[in-house]
Amino acid sequence: MKNFRHLLFAVLALFVLGTSGSAFAVVTVSLDRDHIALGESVRLLVQRDGSSSSNNSQLDISALRKDFDVLSRSSGTSVQIINGHLESRTQVTLVLAPKHAGTLQIPPLQWDGEESAAFAVTVGGSGNASAAGAQQPAASSARVLLTATLDRQQTWVQAVAVLTVRLATDEALYQASLDLPASKDLLVRRLGQDVQTSETRDGRSYRVIERKYLLFPQRSGALTVDGVVLDALVADSGADDFAGDRFLAEAFGHLPVPTMRRSTRPMRLRADPVELTVLPRPAAATAAHWLPAQAVSLTESWHPDKAPIRVGEPITRHLHLVASGLTAAQLPDLATIMPVPEGIKAYPDQGTLEDQAQGNSVLASRDQDIALIASRPGSYTLPALKLSWWDTEHETQRQAVLPERTLEILPALAGSLDPTTPATAKITAAQSPAPAPASAPPLEAFDPAAAAAPAAGFAAAAHSPWAWISLVVSLLWMGTSLAWWYSRRRQPRAAPGDITPPANAATIPAAQ
Repeated sequence: MKNFRHLLFAVLALFVLGTSGSAFAVVTVSLDRDHIALGESVRLLVQRDGSSSSNNSQLDISALRKDFDVLSRSSGTSVQIINGHLESRTQVTLVLAPKHAGTLQIPPLQWDGEESAAFAVTVGGSGNASAAGAQQPAASSARVLLTATLDRQQTWVQAVAVLTVRLATDEALYQASLDLPASKDLLVRRLGQDVQTSETRDGRSYRVIERKYLLFPQRSGALTVDGVVLDALVADSGADDFAGDRFLAEAFGHLPVPTMRRSTRPMRLRADPVELTVLPRPAAATAAHWLPAQAVSLTESWHPDKAPIRVGEPITRHLHLVASGLTAAQLPDLATIMPVPEGIKAYPDQGTLEDQAQGNSVLASRDQDIALIASRPGSYTLPALKLSWWDTEHETQRQAVLPERTLEILPALAGSLDPTTPATAKITAAQSPAPAPASAPPLEAFDPAAAAAPAAGFAAAAHSPWAWISLVVSLLWMGTSLAWWYSRRRQPRAAPGDITPPANAATIPAAQ
């Protein structure tokens, strides 16, 4: 029993000494490489030896975000007893992508009151990336290139500018995505589909992907358009999935498919930002609507076009507005700018909007039907429809004009509903039951002589289809009567006292 107490005391003493020895934490930092190209990522390993004095101890990485994007973060903790001492070790692995080229400093990192040493990493290249090899600052040796250009350096507020992004790579990219950062000063819309081509540069064959964006600045002044960001995974030439197993490395290390034997490394490449000068709305643009476009056309059609129009009957005016360099959402409601004379009411339908790519710009269209109904007969003149817009190519105000049109409205037909009747009265009249039809007059006797002679009254009404229908019915009735009379004359007459048995009667034999 005494030996057991001594043994227990010795174990507790070792535990206390081990714990107290691990309380002195040490924070160390290491990089997997110190020279990378712009777009490549670097792994930063932060290790802390010793137990934490706080339950909420965390590594503070806020100082890194000035020059680096943190693509991923993973952590792990291990505890072991070595020579009777309890040792605790916590590791945090950060994958960092530099935001710009140059010699970047990894500042000291704070962790539970301890501070790590500072490191430097050299980032080469500008607007391009080499994802496979280190120390490749020259653009000619880059394996991934990303550029962004504007079709113009100056535009008008709410007018379009086209941003063209070109991605060239000679290696495989996995889970790649392009993203244009959002801005409150810009409305961004993607234009069409990506176009894939190929090119040869410095003896290398590159696969090129081109994408276009439409930019609509919402304020005047100098605007900085942030660079497009490429996120992807590339094969990691510095790591091998079977590096820790000799048998697997020999068996599968030379497979032709690199993704089956190599690990991947995230990459982030950011194109250089571009500058855009935005001009305000000019004083010469005096129209109610501000339409900065490259071209505008306005056409119309009528239905019915030439048929006579009477009071209460609708005539539809179809308007078709097309603008190059604008979106359909920027086109005005045409019913609000169409003048209508007194005596005619307009009933506009919902407009149909459509956008479609057209070369390096966008073509917007608006189709709208407007029904016009006159309340009294007469001659009406619709004034010319004028839509003012700003020509961004020639910097002048222009107009799309539809000429005036005269409408001749005839009186309503007899018995038609008065167009001035209130809508409730129209609905009541339409829903009221129809009166019961009067009893048809008896048919008059048919006169063959009168039918054979020309009838002046029928000739006078020959323009009506009912006269022809009456004639056909009369002829059919006369033919039916003659056939019935002829069939009655040919039937034999039975002698008095004869009884004709029915066809289905049974025959009874005579009694013997």
